[in-house]
Amino acid sequence: MTVLFWDIDGTLITTRRAGMYAWSDSVKELTGRQFDLKVEVRTAGLTDYQIAAKTFELLGIAPDADLIEQLVRRYEELLPASLPRKAGYVLPNVREILEHLRDRPDVRSYLLTGNTRGGARAKLTYFGLMEYFADGAFAEDAGARSAIAARALQLARRAAPVAEDRIFVIGDTPHDIECAGAIGARTIAVATGGYTLEELQAYDPWRAFEELPAVEEFVALIDGERSTARRRKEAGGRR
Repeated sequence: MTVLFWDIDGTLITTRRAGMYAWSDSVKELTGRQFDLKVEVRTAGLTDYQIAAKTFELLGIAPDADLIEQLVRRYEELLPASLPRKAGYVLPNVREILEHLRDRPDVRSYLLTGNTRGGARAKLTYFGLMEYFADGAFAEDAGARSAIAARALQLARRAAPVAEDRIFVIGDTPHDIECAGAIGARTIAVATGGYTLEELQAYDPWRAFEELPAVEEFVALIDGERSTARRRKEAGGRR
């Protein structure tokens, strides 16, 4: 089984930062303070819980675990209504790749994201992508993103045997590259989020692109030698 672990923001979609409305409103409700997430925090690659902790730190409020949980849950509740406030969209070649792979029994796509489960569901439902994912691993606390990657790999292995050389993380930040390394996965990095191609390449991903390749190139990438062998066999059969 080939397993693909997909990041969401900056990889599958861009909300054009529509979530900042839900975040700012949640902070205002809980603290009575104004907070502009877009200005205060570079959120790319951070988990929702890490962003919550950072928010309270910047406000001079001790990041108590219960308070962080309250902020994250209220954000989840407000997120669906905030998404239409920006002209977000599915990023290039994403839908085509997912649609192509959904019929392959030897490939399974999972989410590996710093979003909470509720936040991920809200975003992917809004953009019509939720149906392509069997399940995933999500932010559950303010811990390291590598812990989410470990849970994702456990999830995939419980479902089916996983080929050790066919584990891929697709993401747009150095955090995705680092968590891929933590589970022995290959990273396909894309500069469609908050980092440039040069910034991503500095972290030595397996492959890096300005945007996700077209379907044929992406499939050849994850199939590797097996794809080449199959094409040679098909060419031989036509002679």
